[in-house]
This record gives sequence, C-alpha cells and structure tokens, in this order.
Amino acid sequence: MAVFHTKDISGKSFLVTGGAGFIGSHIVEYLLKNGASKVRVLDNLSTGSVENVSLFRAYVPYEYIDGDIRDAAICRSACEGIDYVSHQAALGSVPRSVKDPITSNEVNLNGFVNMITAAKDAGVKTFVYASSSSVYGDEPNLPKTEDRTGNLLSPYAVTKKANELYAAVFHALFGMKVVGLRYFNVFGPRQDPDGPYAAVIPLFVKGIMTRSPVYINGDGGQTRDFTFVDNAVQANIKGMLTDEESAFGEVYNIAVGANFSVNFLYGEIGDLLKIDHKPIYREPRSGDIRDSLADISKAGRLLNYHPTRKFLDGLKLTVSYFRDK
Repeated sequence: MAVFHTKDISGKSFLVTGGAGFIGSHIVEYLLKNGASKVRVLDNLSTGSVENVSLFRAYVPYEYIDGDIRDAAICRSACEGIDYVSHQAALGSVPRSVKDPITSNEVNLNGFVNMITAAKDAGVKTFVYASSSSVYGDEPNLPKTEDRTGNLLSPYAVTKKANELYAAVFHALFGMKVVGLRYFNVFGPRQDPDGPYAAVIPLFVKGIMTRSPVYINGDGGQTRDFTFVDNAVQANIKGMLTDEESAFGEVYNIAVGANFSVNFLYGEIGDLLKIDHKPIYREPRSGDIRDSLADISKAGRLLNYHPTRKFLDGLKLTVSYFRDK
C-alpha cells in the first residue's frame, strides 16, 4: 500500500471504531505499519472478524476494546488519550436496515452520537466518520456531487444522512474538526463473503469459485462506482491528519470516478477465475438505486485525495486474495 501521509505519526494515538471490520481493519493495518504510537480498536465483533483482530496482536502499539458503541461509557473510555478518531463502526447493508430499521438506527445513529460526543469531550483533534453514497437516494443526476441529494430510499440511508447532520452541528456549535466520507461501494481483501448481507464482490467471487448459485438483482445493468479499499484508507488518513481548516465540517465522495455495471463486474470476476458460471437473475432489491457515479473533485481539492487503485486493478488483487486464501 502507498504511503498517504507526510506528517510524523510516531507520537500520535488513534482510535478506529469497527477496527475488526473490513474497512476498519485496513485502516488499523496502515497505522500500525506506519509507526503510530497507539492504535486502539473498539469493536463488538457483531460484523467484524476475530481473524482480522489476530492480524494485529504482534504490534506493541495495538490495543483492543471489546465493546458496543451503543454504550456511552464504553465510547468515553475508548476516546481517553486519543488524538484522532476514525469512526467506522456501523451496521451496513440497505436490505438489513429495511428488514430491521430499529437496530440499524440504534447502532448507526445512537452509536454515532455516543461516539462524537465522547470524542468532543475527550478533546480529540479530528473525528473522521464513514457516511455512504446511499444518502443520494433518488437524485438522478450523474455524477453525484456532495451538495445535491434526493429523497432517501432506506433506513440505512436515513441513519447516514443523520450522521452528517449531527457532525455539521457539532462542527458549528463546538468547533469540532469533523470530516465525513461518503463511501461508494468499497471492496477488497477481507470483505466477508458469508451471511445474508454479504457485499456483492466477495459474494460473486465465492459463488463462482464454488460453482454455487449466484444471484443478480434486476437485469444487472445497474452501475456502481466500485472503490478499492486502499482508496478508503487514504481518505481516512488524509482526513484525520489534514491541516486544511476549510476541510472540516464537510462531507466528501470517496470513490474512483468511474462506474461499471454489475453484469460487467460478474464477467470480469469469471474471467479472472477462468470459470464460466452463469448467474441467476431475480427481482430488483428494495431500496437500491439504479446508477451511481461520484464526482471526487471536492475530496481532491480539500483533502488531496487521489485514488491510487482503479477498479480493475483492485479487482485483480481482490480475486487473487480470495482464490489463494
């Protein structure tokens, strides 16, 4: 992975909530490998992985707190002595939120308020948090720009939009340095291929490798701005360490700025695996948007964010990871 920072972090302490999860574990790995003095993870392993946690135990600066962000006292404890927070803990998945909006709200909204309040009270320097491209809802125009959103289409989207509203208020009221990242379909190694809410790329890879039924929702013509996980790591590191005052209190699209159809994705994975395995098409999924493409110029301008891995390069690395695992 490229180095995304120029500031010395050897005397700095970091908290990554959801650090046992997919994106969080990659942020933790980056910080540990680049000499941070303390990297603390807060996770309850509800969607994170013990396997991810075990990757870090050999690093002296690594600390782990087994706890839930719905517990305000745990959040306060986790923020003690911390310079920078990367808040990744959440219940992902639009379908999960449609099926169980209450739990998604408790974790993604109440948990967020617990975390940002704890970070404020602890005097954390910068609070970076994960938002989502789902906040664009039914806004039809492409590419998506941060100042133009539509009607929200799922409870998950509501929780992420509410995170952005709370962050803006904490910035305005308390002068908190907050940075929101609207992720666009992040993928890569360590993304869980199992369970009812698995993301599409690991699901496709596993299904094709095992020649089990693979389902495509709708006609497969829907497009996504698939974003390799290194790019999400870059955005978090640059967001936490930026000295650009105008960058705070804002939200940013984190993507590549190119979109591909689900059918194209499926075909590329089959080609990389050298396996011809036909998918099964079924009804479109409730709450899904049809097309997605990000304008990433704002993140480039204020965070100096520039994707280092394009879609096909990242897909090759991801498929190799699952094939060789």
